[in-house]
Amino acid sequence: MDGRSICKATSVSTESPNPAAGPSPSASPGDPEGSQASSAARDIADVPAVEVITTAAIHMMSAAAVKCGLAEGDDAQEHLDLDEARRLITALAGLVTAAAPELGSQHAAPLRDGLKSLQLAFREASVIPDPPGQGPGEKFTGSVV
Repeated sequence: MDGRSICKATSVSTESPNPAAGPSPSASPGDPEGSQASSAARDIADVPAVEVITTAAIHMMSAAAVKCGLAEGDDAQEHLDLDEARRLITALAGLVTAAAPELGSQHAAPLRDGLKSLQLAFREASVIPDPPGQGPGEKFTGSVV
């Protein structure tokens, strides 16, 4: 699977399930557009918070892996972007660290393992290594070396 496949497999709709403006002014009560927004709001209301958090974390992990050059395929190095990877890993570390007490060890442990793997992959891909404790996300997780 190449980086594009990973990104396609993890793409997320940017449409809000509950638009602030509501249905369009021309929408009548029987209009499918209005019921579609209402249906989307009900659908997201049925999703447990743990699932929303872990899904967001997995998307961030996938993006960071691609940016660290870990995508499969001959063009993996074309996607290498350590500045972007650093941002993603740091945001992921903040999310995982903050959410861990709410997720419980069953859900948090695999996320921590994935995060640590990304932090180590980042260090390996870096030409100039960060000092211990100063790598991406390490202000939240502590040093990984």
